[in-house]
Amino acid sequence: MNNFKNNNRRGRFKPNGERNFRRNGNGHKNNSDFGNGSSFKRRHPGKNNQNAAKLVEKYNDLAREALSNGDKILSENYLQHSEHFSRILISQENYKNNNENITDANTSNQIKTDTLEKEAEETTTK
Repeated sequence: MNNFKNNNRRGRFKPNGERNFRRNGNGHKNNSDFGNGSSFKRRHPGKNNQNAAKLVEKYNDLAREALSNGDKILSENYLQHSEHFSRILISQENYKNNNENITDANTSNQIKTDTLEKEAEETTTK
């Protein structure tokens, strides 16, 4: 039978520079040893760090792997994620194409305006 009277043996030896990982009131460890902790936090937690094309490829690979392991439900879940990011990719391409078309239209309108102004100057000087 164990005697639990002397239970503070764990705290006797403190290797690696006597680290004290104290817990705050709710039982979580403090990250004060890592400076302010901001370097370990994500800047935008709801946003993925990869672009949409990489995420489509990632989720297609995960779906293929889950299907090969026999998990059809997980595979379908990954395919839904892949479809979501492919829709995002398509919307980004449409947005880029619309902006290029608007820029091209503005450029051609500016060229037309410049030529009309030159023609007007030529007629007034004659």
